Amino acid sequence: MKAVSVALLLLALLVSGHKTEKSFENHKKKNVSKQEALNESQLLTMQDTFSSQAEDLARRKKNEERGHQLYKKSNKILKHSKSKKEKEEAYQLLTEAADMGHLKAMEKLAAALLFGYHGPQNITAAVTLYETLAEKGSHKGQTALGFMFSYGIGMEYNQAKALVYYTFGSLGGNLISQMILGYRYWVGINVPRNCEAALTNYRKVAYFIADKLEKNEEMPVEKVRLMEKSENLSSNNDFLDWDVHQYYKFLAERGDTQIQKAFYYFLKAAKAGNTHGMAFLGKMFLEGSVAVTQSNASAFKYFTMAAEKGNAVGLWGLGLLYFQGKGVPVLYRSVCELGSWSEKFLTAYFAYQDGNIDSSLIQYALLAEMGYEVAQSNSAYILESEQVKILSNDQMYPLALLLWNRAAAQGNAFARVKTGDYHFYGYGTKRDYVTAAIHYSLAVDHHIGQAMFNLAYMYEHGLGIPEDIHLAKRWYDLAAQTSPDASIPVFLARMKLEVKLLFSEMQLFKFTSSWKMSKLDTVLRPHWDLFALVVIVILLVLLIRNR
Repeated sequence: MKAVSVALLLLALLVSGHKTEKSFENHKKKNVSKQEALNESQLLTMQDTFSSQAEDLARRKKNEERGHQLYKKSNKILKHSKSKKEKEEAYQLLTEAADMGHLKAMEKLAAALLFGYHGPQNITAAVTLYETLAEKGSHKGQTALGFMFSYGIGMEYNQAKALVYYTFGSLGGNLISQMILGYRYWVGINVPRNCEAALTNYRKVAYFIADKLEKNEEMPVEKVRLMEKSENLSSNNDFLDWDVHQYYKFLAERGDTQIQKAFYYFLKAAKAGNTHGMAFLGKMFLEGSVAVTQSNASAFKYFTMAAEKGNAVGLWGLGLLYFQGKGVPVLYRSVCELGSWSEKFLTAYFAYQDGNIDSSLIQYALLAEMGYEVAQSNSAYILESEQVKILSNDQMYPLALLLWNRAAAQGNAFARVKTGDYHFYGYGTKRDYVTAAIHYSLAVDHHIGQAMFNLAYMYEHGLGIPEDIHLAKRWYDLAAQTSPDASIPVFLARMKLEVKLLFSEMQLFKFTSSWKMSKLDTVLRPHWDLFALVVIVILLVLLIRNR
């Protein structure tokens, strides 16, 4: 029985083991099936993902190609068309290309919106586009944001942020940012003055421009001063060829024909790539003659072209310019100002003539930021006209004062007088007679009649400087001698002075009590001009009646 029981137990164990093994195998097969299903699902998911990515990539590539085609078509229309309707169509194509993410189209469209090219300005849309471009690493976007922060156009006025964006733009290779930084370091605008840093930035731009000039790809343009209200901007003078213009101009004048011929043949040789022609043209520009106006910028251009090809005269010329202190960094700056961006002087002027004041202002303001003195004066002139809509009223006069001051620092005597006026009347700053007198005194060194008259007035009334009637008379006389237009105002002022002197010397005043004298002086002092004018008119009437 025991043997049977053991046998049965062993049989049961064998059957149980077999079932367990079979169950394990079944479970294993189920797990393998599940894993295979999972792997297949993951594979399908990955295939779907790759397929989706491929479709996105193909779609993006198609959009890029489409955007590029639209951009090219837009450029072609803008380049060859003068029709307003066709230009509007071109900008519509540009907008479509920008919507597709085409970087250059976005940059061009943003510039059109900011400056008001071929359509209405939209500063808000321009800011949005430029912010997107800056995030994408566009140096044009970074430079534009720096410019807008610098003037408070479309965003807060913040010089620190402007400097940051200009720095990023410069590092990205933007020539306008480099020129702006060159000017800022040269003058010391929101940065310490640093000639080396100014030279580094100007040099980068100058070499690029010199290369363009060598290929005749850049031509200087006429810079019209709005204060002079020039109405006769001839189309023949819009673009002035840098060399040929001077040759034909002086060829028509009397002078040494041998020098004229030399200039002509050196010019031909230089354009043909001859280094001797380049070097001797540099020498002619450096020295000046009846055939060519003296120009350090032109001398630098041709000496550099010759020196880069190993010409000894070119190297000598560059060395001479540096020795004379004309190469650090003013000379480079002169070359930089010949860049294609100077064409904005024309578009800004014509925008002003057409009444597009905001468009004109922004174009002049960008040129002013780059250091062009004429643009600084024109921007200030537009701001104080109070016709600008893109800036708030409290921004106008402080910005105008800033620009007049920068123009004055570059030798513009009219801007120096304006700076004095702003301090005298308290426009955009606190009234400060002492500072006003300083600016008028600096302008007097340039023989400006208005400055002399203003200084005389301040001496007459003791505003910011000690009262001195005799000095006042002297400055009034000098103003009349310097400027014929000042004759009548000086005559009236002198008559007023004579009346004042007469009253002060009358015996009656000696016997008048001190309190009465003080009271009379207090009453009349603010109205001496009007009082004297009344006296003069009465005297003239009496003279006419008694004739």
